[in-house]
Formats: sequence, structure tokens, C-alpha cells
Amino acid sequence: MVKIFIGNLACDTSADELRRLFEKYGKVTECDRLKNFGFVHMSSLSEAETAIRNLNQHQLNGWRMNVELSKGKPKSSTKLHVGNLGEGVTTDILRAKFEEFGSVVECDVVKDYAFVHMERMEDAMDAINKMDNTAFKGELLGGG
Repeated sequence: MVKIFIGNLACDTSADELRRLFEKYGKVTECDRLKNFGFVHMSSLSEAETAIRNLNQHQLNGWRMNVELSKGKPKSSTKLHVGNLGEGVTTDILRAKFEEFGSVVECDVVKDYAFVHMERMEDAMDAINKMDNTAFKGELLGGG
């Protein structure tokens, strides 16, 4: 799996639009849209490189996208969906809470939910077992 970063997205660009655009160049395994950027995961490096070559500076919804290999940590991780986040829960707050259980590779808050990638599956399972349906910052956390 290869992770691609897409920057400078127009406000009205959806994850489905990104997925359809990138699927022209290969198999898309995951597609996430955050604020004015997103991430697309593709099956192979050659497909990702072709997509990057063809889509960097491509205009989508009136904006020229920046498309490049993600500089994030390439190590494998276990991805958790965290739902029902209260107002004011930031990426830093959530990361700190999950780091009580183990190493957090990546943490992205999106509106009232988030994705937390933990380095070890065992730590992720521990976090799930201890935090699912618990109150944090006044809201009930759950798997969604």
C-alpha cells in the first residue's frame, strides 16, 4: 500500500470525487478527505507514481491540486475510528489520550469523529477495550 497526499483541495471536493479520479490510475484501497487536503491509499507504487505524475497540478473544482507521496510514517499500523467527539477535542488532546495505551503513528480529527493509527495492534485493542463507550471531555466515545 502506498499513501498519497493531496493538498490544495476546493471546499466542495468530496472523498468520492477523489476516489473516482485516482481509480483511473489503479486500485484505491482507502480515501480520506480532511479540511483542504486528503489522502489516497493505492495498491502499488507504480500505480501511485502514475497517478501523481498525471494528477499533480490537475484542476479539480477550480483548484489546482498538489499531489505527492505522503511523507508520513510508512510503518504499518492499526487504524481506529473514534466517534462522538465533543467540541474542543483537538488532534493533540486525542493523540495524548491514546498514547496512554501505546505509540500513535497518526491522528486525524474530522468534525465529531477521528481516525487514530496505533503502531501495535495489541495497544489498539487495549485502547478499544478500555475506552469504548467511555466519557471523555464530556462526550461518550464509541466505535461508531
